[in-house]
Amino acid sequence: MTPVIAKTREELAAVRSGVRGTLALVPTMGALHEGHRSLLRRARREAGTVAVSIFVNPLQFGPGEDLDRYPRTFAADIEACAAEGVDIVFAPTPEIMYPGEPVVTIDPGAMGRIVEGETRPGHFAGMLTVVAKLLNLTRPDVAIFGEKDAQQLAMIRRMVADLDLPVEIIGAPTVREPDGLALSSRNRYLGEDERTTALALSRALRAGADAVADGPDAVRHAARKVLAEAEAAAPPLELDYLVLVDPATFTEVAGDHDGPAVLAVAGLVGATHLIDNVPLEFGKESLR
Repeated sequence: MTPVIAKTREELAAVRSGVRGTLALVPTMGALHEGHRSLLRRARREAGTVAVSIFVNPLQFGPGEDLDRYPRTFAADIEACAAEGVDIVFAPTPEIMYPGEPVVTIDPGAMGRIVEGETRPGHFAGMLTVVAKLLNLTRPDVAIFGEKDAQQLAMIRRMVADLDLPVEIIGAPTVREPDGLALSSRNRYLGEDERTTALALSRALRAGADAVADGPDAVRHAARKVLAEAEAAAPPLELDYLVLVDPATFTEVAGDHDGPAVLAVAGLVGATHLIDNVPLEFGKESLR
């Protein structure tokens, strides 16, 4: 079944008015891969109607980032949506989403200026602004986001709670290639040697996870050891950050931390910015 494609606010409002029952939204920037498709399948389990947005949001790209070369594969994306039973695709242009220069945007607060926010200033303000607009335009009951973008997911949950937005936010697990590389639309930028280097991100996370029984400091040490080797490789990994943080605030956890945490890593391989993370649990439960 081919989904209904809405490209304007008016077209979206018309198709939204015909929805009966629950609606799930999966916001994307297109270039859909198996990770996105897993979100679509989760959305189908959560709601009677599934909507997908396909919009490369200029507000979340900083100067010198890959806005112009970000992959745009609309025809293939529609085929993927049809194969997964998507009902509605909202595919606006920047002019539709932002009829004039945005004056009021979402301030991400302190969490938006640390970790990924420190590496990419302004990114989270642009991301939260477009997510808020998409939620207002589509009015979903639930919205599905990938856990690979863990800080993004934490900030969206905080925005929804702080602004009393009437939507449930659901996180879905990261999908990986057989060799461990987290699926990303940007993976297609990687050359063969660069992809080999990029595998250090998931290897570092696995090494950290294997050390969880020995505590947070051991997790950090194990992951850093793997990343140090990648920084000396050819081509090298240019590490942006490795952090072990509280999943709700993204502040670093202490050496005696008990409870949930996220080990997150990001870096440049060639000109490609890649992120990855793994959820961890410290304390008695992690020893069982």
